[in-house]
Amino acid sequence: MKKIYYRKLIRDKIPAKMMRVGAAYEVRKLGKREFEKELLKKVSEEASGLFSAKNKSEIIEELADVLDVAEEIRRHWKIKPSCLRKKQKENSVKKGGFKKKIYLVWSEDTGYKTNERKNKK
Repeated sequence: MKKIYYRKLIRDKIPAKMMRVGAAYEVRKLGKREFEKELLKKVSEEASGLFSAKNKSEIIEELADVLDVAEEIRRHWKIKPSCLRKKQKENSVKKGGFKKKIYLVWSEDTGYKTNERKNKK
């Protein structure tokens, strides 16, 4: 049978599921630095799934995945939940939230960074 190469971090119970269905596979345990890199890649992968969600049910599924990875990142780097809540409050005071649904189309280049990707058209 043809091999499909994934080369990505997977959830802990996936190998057992593959074994149950008789699929051949190869896994390895990651070291600390490689795990950190793969966790950050995983949050991007899960966010991409959220972006592709087509309905509320899919949004719930994908958002849960994003939150699972975010929580693992928090645990791995030993970041206290209170530290995150504090930073969220600081960001809200400093930058605001998203309740006003403001969409930036363009601005002059004044050197101000929005921390968002710039898409030049």
